Parts: sequence; C-alpha cells; structure tokens
Amino acid sequence: MDYKELNLQGITTERQWDVTEAFPVLMRKVYLWMALALVITGVTAYGVATSPGILQAIYTNQVLFWGLIIAEFGLVIGVSAAINKISLTTATLMFIIYSVINGALLSYIFLVYTASSVATVFFITAGTFGAMAVVGYTTKTDLTSMGKYLFMALIGLVIATLVNLFVKSDGLTMILSYVGVLVFVGLTAWDSQKIKQMLLQAPDAGESSQKLALLGALTLYLDFVNLFIYLLRIFGKRE
Repeated sequence: MDYKELNLQGITTERQWDVTEAFPVLMRKVYLWMALALVITGVTAYGVATSPGILQAIYTNQVLFWGLIIAEFGLVIGVSAAINKISLTTATLMFIIYSVINGALLSYIFLVYTASSVATVFFITAGTFGAMAVVGYTTKTDLTSMGKYLFMALIGLVIATLVNLFVKSDGLTMILSYVGVLVFVGLTAWDSQKIKQMLLQAPDAGESSQKLALLGALTLYLDFVNLFIYLLRIFGKRE
C-alpha cells in the first residue's frame, strides 16, 4: 500500500468519523429547537390568554387576526423555501417569531378548555408523539410510500376543514378530529424517519447542516402542535 492509498484511507476514515460525530449533534439540535419552540408557544399562549387587552385586540380586530395567520404561513413558506439563502441566525429568528405568533393564536384554548384538560391532553400528545417518533426513527421499513398517502390525506383534511367553516357541523368537526389524529400520528413517524435519513447524509455539523436540522425541528413542531389540537378537540373538557 503506497502513500496515496494510506492518505486516501485516512481521509475516508476521518470522513466517517465526522459523519458519525455530526449526526447525534444534529439530532439533538432538532429536538432542542422543537422543545424550545413549544415552550415559547405555550408561554405566549398563556400570556395572551391572561391579558384581556391583547386577547381582545387579536380576536376582535379582523385585520390583525388575519394578518397574524398570513404571517404564519409566510414564515413557514419563507423558512422552507429560502433555507439555503438565509443565515442560520435569520432562520432561527423566523422560527422563534412563528412560535410566538402561533402561541398568540392558540391562546383561545385556555378560554375554551379547562386548564386541567389542556395539561392532560398535552401529556397524552407528548406520549403519542414520542412513541411515533421512536417508531419512525428505529423502524427498518421504508415509510416513503406511506408518506405520500398521508400527504394526500392531509390535503383532504385541510379542504374538509375549510368546508366545515361554512357548514359548522359538530359531527363533522369530531370526525375530522379523529382523522387529524391518525394523519399526524402517521406524519410524526414518517417525518422522524425522513429527518434521520437527511441528517445521516450531513457531512458535518456546520451551518448548512444545522439549517437542515432547524427545518426538521419546524416539521416536528408542526406535527406536535396539530396532533395536540386534534386530541384537545376529542378529549378536552370545555369551561
């Protein structure tokens, strides 16, 4: 074995070491960012719910209310579409702002449901989410095909929810809640596997790889929040 072969072998070994070291670091960042976003959302929601002036401003001012909703969609689309063009700091700031806005819009749950039922459903959500995240992370089965069906089901769920805004059927709301739980339980497993596969290919834990981890955190955050909302509609006790 000549010098070039030894050098190539050394580079390959170092490359494998970098990937091995980078992956757990990036996965920790995914769940750290996700947990931080959930804390920000929860604190904001409770803070707004206990501030009558802010609460009234959001839910009586249609311009402000719809402005916040549009801002939410804009931030998610912006982060996802421009992740390769913006800095990690900017992407993180956008994620934090999104968490705050989402918390403000979710403040109504503390007025509609009892605090004990909100807490109970949160722990149910955490347990369900954790179990499905582990399934997605550890399973050897390729969930890609399942993801396609789940995405189509999600589109159908969104359309049915928009229709129900006009129909205002309590029965349909409950049916959609059960469907929503099934969809986001499946998406949690699928997204967990997808994020794992994506980060396994990361060459290091540099800024580019961390931005991918941030996107993964945003994805799982959305899965968690939506799963929580649908479970709350099923198990939450109203005031």
